[in-house]
Amino acid sequence: MNRLVPQLGPPPCGFSQLLSSTRRGARLARLLAVSALQSWGAPQDLTERAELVVAELAANAVAHGYAPGRDFRLALHFEPAAGLVRVEVTDALGERLPRFPRPLPEGGPSDALRTGGYGLMLVAALADHWETIPHPPGGKTVRVVLTTPPPGDRRT
Repeated sequence: MNRLVPQLGPPPCGFSQLLSSTRRGARLARLLAVSALQSWGAPQDLTERAELVVAELAANAVAHGYAPGRDFRLALHFEPAAGLVRVEVTDALGERLPRFPRPLPEGGPSDALRTGGYGLMLVAALADHWETIPHPPGGKTVRVVLTTPPPGDRRT
């Protein structure tokens, strides 16, 4: 009666936390994500990418998704066996959807240069997939999936 017993990988880990729609709340979201991923044993490169994504999405939730008296939510999910992290940031303003900035005109005037507004380009570069989904009754969730190895390091 010798049977092979399937070896289970480490269980998925996750949490969800409401945070104040302030700069302090955005900073806390980044720190919580890094602390959780490190405690769950996530690879360093995945943790660093998730840190940048959480920082950008939390800052956007505070700057562009703020509604008086409403918090934003950070949800983080890590699947060790798949090497996958899913980040979700939910804010209160569903009508303000994230958009990529328009590219700067080549050879245009120097005042056309902007120092902000390119965070979603960073998110897209770091993510395997990202999307915005409605969060009833009036909010939105930006969901980002990160896997290891990073998208640019894949061999085809």
